[in-house]
Amino acid sequence: MESLEVKNLTHHFGFTEILHNINFTLKKGEVLSVVGPSGGGKTTLLHLCAGLLDVEEGSIQNSFKSTAFAFQEGRLLPWKNVIDNIAVGLLAKGEKKDEALKKSQKIALEFGLEEEDFTKYPKDLSGGMKQRVNFARALVTKPSLLFLDEPFSALDIGLKKELYAHLLDSCKENEMSILFITHDLMEAIRLSDKILLLKADPGHIVKTFEYDTPNDKREEIFIYEQSAKILQDKEIIDTFELNTLELI
Repeated sequence: MESLEVKNLTHHFGFTEILHNINFTLKKGEVLSVVGPSGGGKTTLLHLCAGLLDVEEGSIQNSFKSTAFAFQEGRLLPWKNVIDNIAVGLLAKGEKKDEALKKSQKIALEFGLEEEDFTKYPKDLSGGMKQRVNFARALVTKPSLLFLDEPFSALDIGLKKELYAHLLDSCKENEMSILFITHDLMEAIRLSDKILLLKADPGHIVKTFEYDTPNDKREEIFIYEQSAKILQDKEIIDTFELNTLELI
């Protein structure tokens, strides 16, 4: 069974401890989010799990067959057009160019891009269009594990919901797993099977929330009810310093 196992993970930048004794397991087909305030070490944790940073203390065992990463900003190659950007991962895996372009065009349409957009370059795209390309590029390779670094934070609610639906469809169709970080509790509740609460200075897991309702069956009322409930949790209040709002 494919999985990502993080054991006793601790990380420093210089003399500053960023993460302390992190432990969790992400299983196949599972969506796991890490929530917490800005500066709490969420991005560092994601980068370590994705192999973008070297592990110093502890261990990360990743047995997923393939991975992909969608960043907060598109990070598209400025010298390539939309379709060529989407096809990058496929070509890197050795896919024939004609087949890679065909698959890229297909998924571009699925993500709401028009044929007239195919030859546009990143400089000609809106922020929302860049994120459509960003997600299409990540999902066209059908990864077993997808890493998400707050890719929804700058998007309007309509596009967010559209991309949520694409992700959940991919999870269902391909048994894809997702590890993503966010500071948006409603977003985490909408998508996650498990939520890890990361408290800062240094970043450490203080609580895990689990949801049995399938994420593609969660209606708006479920999201709002669970959000109201989680906002009353003592660890959430302390971690996000929500009690200080009473003084404002």
